[in-house]
Amino acid sequence: MKKKVLAAVIIAAGLLVGCGKEEEPSLPVIQNMTPEPVATQTPEETQEPEEIEIDENSGLKMGGEDHPIVERIIQDGKMQSYLTGEWKDADVVQRRNMAVMIPNNNLKVPGTSDTNTVPQHGISAASIIYEAPVEGRITRLMGIFEDYDDLEKIGPVRSSRDYYVYEAMAYDSIYCNWGLAVPYVAPIINTDRIDNVSQALSGIDVGAPEAYENKSSGKGINAGYSLEFTSNITIAGYKKAVERLGYDTTYEEHGRFEQAFTFADDGYIAAYEDCPAATVIYPGGTKGNKGGYGSNTGDNAIRFEYNEEDRLYYRYQYGHPQVDAENDEQLAVTNVVFKICHGEPRDDHDYLTFGVHGTGDAYVFTNGKVIKGTWQRDSDYAPNLFLDENGDEIVFNQGKTWICNIWKEYSEYMEWE
Repeated sequence: MKKKVLAAVIIAAGLLVGCGKEEEPSLPVIQNMTPEPVATQTPEETQEPEEIEIDENSGLKMGGEDHPIVERIIQDGKMQSYLTGEWKDADVVQRRNMAVMIPNNNLKVPGTSDTNTVPQHGISAASIIYEAPVEGRITRLMGIFEDYDDLEKIGPVRSSRDYYVYEAMAYDSIYCNWGLAVPYVAPIINTDRIDNVSQALSGIDVGAPEAYENKSSGKGINAGYSLEFTSNITIAGYKKAVERLGYDTTYEEHGRFEQAFTFADDGYIAAYEDCPAATVIYPGGTKGNKGGYGSNTGDNAIRFEYNEEDRLYYRYQYGHPQVDAENDEQLAVTNVVFKICHGEPRDDHDYLTFGVHGTGDAYVFTNGKVIKGTWQRDSDYAPNLFLDENGDEIVFNQGKTWICNIWKEYSEYMEWE
C-alpha cells in the first residue's frame, strides 16, 4: 500500500535526474568532507511542489530509479559501498574486495542417508554472488566479499574456471581459488592481469599456502566430505598473503575499478511500478534443465522467493533453504540478475566456456519486479552495465546482489511467476 505526500524539489546544478542519462564518474580521490549547505533559492528558481509516493511498508520514497547515488563522500568515517550502496566503514568500502570460489554441490551428509548442499561457511557475508554452470552441469559460486573482518574463514574453497576470473576482474577483486582448469585458467592467473591468492597447486606459478588451512578428509570446516570439499581460506592468512605478494590494497592504488552497479539513493526505492511482477524466480526452470543450470525439477529446483515485507529474495535449492553453516542464516539478496551468455563445452573433460564480455540479454529482479534489458561489458576491467530497453542504466536497490550467468542455449528453461 502507498500514501501520497507533497515534497518540494530543489534542483541543484549537475544532479543526475535520470537513470543512465550521464556516465557515473570514475572512482575519485576521496577526502573527508562535509556537504556544503544548499544555496537559498531565488523566487524565480522555486518549483511547484512535486507529488511523491511513499511506500507504506518501508517508508521510502518511490521513484528511486530516477534518484540514484551520484557522488560518494565520507561522513563520520562512513561511505556508501560501491558493491551494495549501503553505508559502511570508509576503509572497507575503499579497499579491494576478495572473490572466493565456493562449491555448490548436493552430497550425502557424512554419517547419514540424507543429502544436502555441502556446508558453506561465511557466504552470507558476500556483497555479490555469482553463479554459473560447470562441468557435470552443477553450478559453482563465487562470492565477492568486502565485509570480511569479522569472519575467521570462508569455505570450502574450490577450483577456478576462466569465466569466473573474468567476472572478478570487473570488480578489481583479489581472486581466491583452490585448484584450476589448468589449460584455460593458467594463462590468465599466472600474469599480472589478475591479482590472486591461490593455493600452491599444479598450474599455479606463485602460490599462497599461508592463506589456507590444511586440506584433509578428517579436518577443516567440512570434515567427513571428500577432499575437494574440505578446504577453506582464513582471513588472517589471506591478509598475510596479500602483504607478502605486494598487492595494492585499495581501489585507488590499483587504478582499475570503475563501478559495480548504480543504486537508488538513501530514502528512495527503485520501484519500477510499470514493470511486470516476478516474485518466484527459477534461473534453471522447473522442467529438468539438464544442460544449462542443474537438473533439479519441481520443488527441488533452484529458486528465489520474494518477501514483500523486507523486499528480499530468499534462496532455495535441493528442496531446502540455502543457509550459511556459520550462522544458520538463509541466503537472501535485494537484487537478482540473469545475465544471458553464449556458452559451449570446450573439450573431452566437459569444461565450459562462457562469453562474459560484449553484450546480451539481461533480466534484473528487484522490488518484486522484473526489468528486461541488456548487459554490456567492453573489456576485462570494464564494469557490467545493465541497461533497460531504452538504453538507460537500470538502478538497483541498495543491498546484496546475486548474478546468475545463464547459458544462452538453455535460456528457454528460465522462468518466473
